Amino acid sequence: MSASLSAGNRRGNALRIAGFVLLWNSGFIGAEFGLDYAGVYTLLAWRYWMLVGLLGLYLGLRGQLRWPGSHAAGLTALVGLFAHGVWLSCVMVALEIGIPAGIVALVVALQPMTVGALSGRVTGERSPARAWLGLLLGFVGVLIAVMSRARLDETVSPWLYLVPFGAVIAFTIASLLQRWIEVSSPGDHVPVGLALFYQALATAAVATVPAIWLESMSTRWTLEFIAIQAWLVVAVSLGAYALMWQLIERMDATRVASLFYLGPPVTMLMAWIAFGDTLQTSDLVGLAVTALGVMLVYRTLAERR
Repeated sequence: MSASLSAGNRRGNALRIAGFVLLWNSGFIGAEFGLDYAGVYTLLAWRYWMLVGLLGLYLGLRGQLRWPGSHAAGLTALVGLFAHGVWLSCVMVALEIGIPAGIVALVVALQPMTVGALSGRVTGERSPARAWLGLLLGFVGVLIAVMSRARLDETVSPWLYLVPFGAVIAFTIASLLQRWIEVSSPGDHVPVGLALFYQALATAAVATVPAIWLESMSTRWTLEFIAIQAWLVVAVSLGAYALMWQLIERMDATRVASLFYLGPPVTMLMAWIAFGDTLQTSDLVGLAVTALGVMLVYRTLAERR
């Protein structure tokens, strides 16, 4: 019985991983489209107020909308501000000011390295040397896939290339804080659906301030924009984030973070399928090397458990 349960858990996690990778990386394409219709903070504000409404309705109908306590709610909101608000703001601001998407993707892919380096101190889940080798291999795969496409724009100040590093810092903090809650403060655990509600509420409230102040909430409403927002809200903010937190509940932070290495090559594959973008040989090589690195991390840490 225990063997069948273990096999079922592995299959379940494999499905969660595949769903997370596909839905998460579709968000980059959706966000880039969305910037044609609204500014960064306006796009975030509309997206997260819509998400708050949907989650509030769903949880209310199921009788699950409740106050988890000020401490648990505060921690959950803080995780959300870093994982949603700051992370997405940095990525979209970087794209909006003209930093090449390949460079943004490369910088964001540094997150697994920072999580791996810090997780031992924060959660006590130290990564063995072979897992670090997998992380480094994954980073090499990202370099192969992204650097062949990246072109530095001399019109952009070098200092502006620090913007996407804010996304790395923000999501590292969010990942480690959420895992710390699961490992060291289980009393502050909030169920995934309710946690997403409070994370979305905090993000929407904070994003609305610069959306009004800097962008006057200016929005070009079209059917295309509504469709983009619907995808970002339902598939990415609901689907991908829910899967990610479920994975963090079940796995150590380094294994979950290593999935972000698949971002640049998977996004390139999506762009090829959706828009007919030319797929270079280096993209396929990078994807293969990255997959090997991620596999090495997962096998190593699974054996340790």
